[in-house]
Amino acid sequence: MEYNYFELRLKRDRTAQKALGDHVRQTLGAKAVAVFAPLLGFASNQALVLTTGDAAVDAVMRAPGVVSAERHRLTPTIRPADGAKPAAMGVYVHNWFTIDATGFDEFVKLSGEAWPDFEGHFETKIFGLFAAQPSKDDLMEGARRLLLMTGYRDLGEWQKSRNPAETARNAFARRRDLTRVSLARSCVLAPAS
Repeated sequence: MEYNYFELRLKRDRTAQKALGDHVRQTLGAKAVAVFAPLLGFASNQALVLTTGDAAVDAVMRAPGVVSAERHRLTPTIRPADGAKPAAMGVYVHNWFTIDATGFDEFVKLSGEAWPDFEGHFETKIFGLFAAQPSKDDLMEGARRLLLMTGYRDLGEWQKSRNPAETARNAFARRRDLTRVSLARSCVLAPAS
C-alpha cells in the first residue's frame, strides 16, 4: 500500500485545522489515515495529513484553508500494516531521517530489532517507518529518506526514552552511524468531530 504525507500551510484562521480535519475525514473516509496538528518544531499554521491512494491527493491539496502543500510519497517498511491507524497517544514524533542509500536495508532491520525492547520499556508505540520516494537530489547524493512516526504518552515519556535498554540502544547507535541527518518534530492527532 502506498501512502501520501502532506505538510500543509493553512490560512490564518483559528478554525482552519479543525475545518481541514473535518474535510479530509468526510471526503476521504478510510483513505484518511491521520490528521496531525503541530506541537513543537512545526509552525502554528501547519497541519500534517497521512492518506492512502492517489485519488486522495487533490482532496487534500485543494482542501478549504490550504495555502500551500508539500507532498511526499511513502512506502511502508515493516510498519504499519495495511489498514492500520495511529493509536490515540498524547504526542506523536515525526522523525525524518536522511541516510546513506547503501545502508537502507540495515537501517530498517535495526529499527525492527530495536522496537520490541523500546516499546516494552516505555509508553510508546511505533506507528510506522516509511521510505520516501527518492528525489533527483537523493539519487545524485546516494541518499535515502525515511519518516518514522512514533506515539508517546507525552513529551516526558519521549525524554525518558532517550535512554533505552541495551538492545534498543545498540541498534539505535548503529542506526545513527548510517544517518546523515535526523529531524524530529512533535505533533498531536487532530481530534475528530
